[in-house]
Amino acid sequence: MSFPIKTCVVCGEEFELKPGKPGFANRCPECSEEDSADAGPKSPEGWKSDKGANAARREAMRNLLYRKDS
Repeated sequence: MSFPIKTCVVCGEEFELKPGKPGFANRCPECSEEDSADAGPKSPEGWKSDKGANAARREAMRNLLYRKDS
């Protein structure tokens, strides 16, 4: 079975798009690895300590749960 040949949008190299390839489908594995190494997800502890985000989250949930539909 042949895998589709794609062209990377970052470097322009051709690569085989195999199932389970990490990253984006339009980027080669090398460019996907570089992208994922640069931008890591924020740690869960960092989200918990953000008081402004927690207050906004509580207010949004309150509005969704208790709004009156007219």
